[in-house]
Amino acid sequence: MERVILHCDLNSFYASVEELYHPEVKGKPMIVGGSEDERHGIVLAKNQIAKKYKIVTAESIWQAKKKCPDLIILRPNHKRYEEFSLRVREIFLRYTDLVEPFGIDEAWLDVTNSKYFGTGKEIADKIREQIKQELGITASVGVSFNKVFAKLGSDLRKPDYTTVITKENYKKIVWPLKANEMIYVGKSSYEQLKIYGLYTIGDIANKDINFLKEKYGKWGETIWIFANGLDDSEVTRYDQIQEAKSIGNNITTFRNMENWQDVDIILNVLSESVATTLRQRGLMAKEVSVYFRDSQLKSFTRQMQLDDYTNLSSVILKSAKQLCRKNYRFQKPLRTLGIRVRKFIEQSEHVQLSLFENVDEIKQQEKLETTIDDIRSRYGHKSIKKLSMLVDQNLSDYNPVGENDNLIDVEDLK
Repeated sequence: MERVILHCDLNSFYASVEELYHPEVKGKPMIVGGSEDERHGIVLAKNQIAKKYKIVTAESIWQAKKKCPDLIILRPNHKRYEEFSLRVREIFLRYTDLVEPFGIDEAWLDVTNSKYFGTGKEIADKIREQIKQELGITASVGVSFNKVFAKLGSDLRKPDYTTVITKENYKKIVWPLKANEMIYVGKSSYEQLKIYGLYTIGDIANKDINFLKEKYGKWGETIWIFANGLDDSEVTRYDQIQEAKSIGNNITTFRNMENWQDVDIILNVLSESVATTLRQRGLMAKEVSVYFRDSQLKSFTRQMQLDDYTNLSSVILKSAKQLCRKNYRFQKPLRTLGIRVRKFIEQSEHVQLSLFENVDEIKQQEKLETTIDDIRSRYGHKSIKKLSMLVDQNLSDYNPVGENDNLIDVEDLK
């Protein structure tokens, strides 16, 4: 039986929700982002008017203001967005329990066995209408026979539209698209593909798979499968508990990081946030990776294995510094840094692996970091800070815990 997969994408989600609570900004260019006064943060979302000024998600607020001096900036309200996201998922669950969230504003639905409600397109149109009537925001929906093409469909026409991609029409609709419009093909990887004349999804589909595997490894094979409509990955049940594969955060700074002092401040902030999340989840990790993106938006990731499992920021920071010194030469300033950890065990299952480590010292560090967690939970993130972080308090003021937790790098697929 041919599957019927939907991908629903809430249009300009953060901005659309804010317009409901700030009707005075309707018809005016508006973004949701960080503090303009402190020059922190990036553009998280923009409304349709702001898009006309070529403002793009993830650029700095000061850059957006250059493009549109009259731009209105609203601070994000993540709790409100989570509430709307849950209400949208309640609408999805009226049609199927095979609902797989992809971030806060996107989700796949498998409606193969939901024919009682109509065809895939009819279900998609009903969902769009219900979201609009009940919540006051809009969504675009892609309908197809696999997850990759369904997501492509939701991206093709916005806002508030349903696009159907079938086995009969996908070569006409999908193959002429630029390769970087397909999931897991970002800016950097698209540049790599263009070296070999692979500009479109069709170019990838019609290339010898062995060539792609030889040049790009597992990732090359994956994008060939995607381009040919052969993705058979399933939509995960909404109530199925998924084990975390990685935990991480990234920071795009309000100015370029020009030297190791800047880098070390951000690595400190990131290490503390990742370690805090590990302790909150009762986990320890054995692999640390650092994500680099320079001022020209070129990015890459490097990782290393630890000698033992940890959830201490001091250990994560030491490893991150080693990765940075070994792999970056400051030919260009850095714009974004990220730290991610993988390969988990439950903290309760951990047994000290090295007989040569100072167990008392480790226990003291654990006690110190747990105490810091408690102080911050009571009095706020900025209530306690390392002395070394006071060198540049603008950089050290970031608190990335719970944000930007979806770093995807092409190297994860290689």
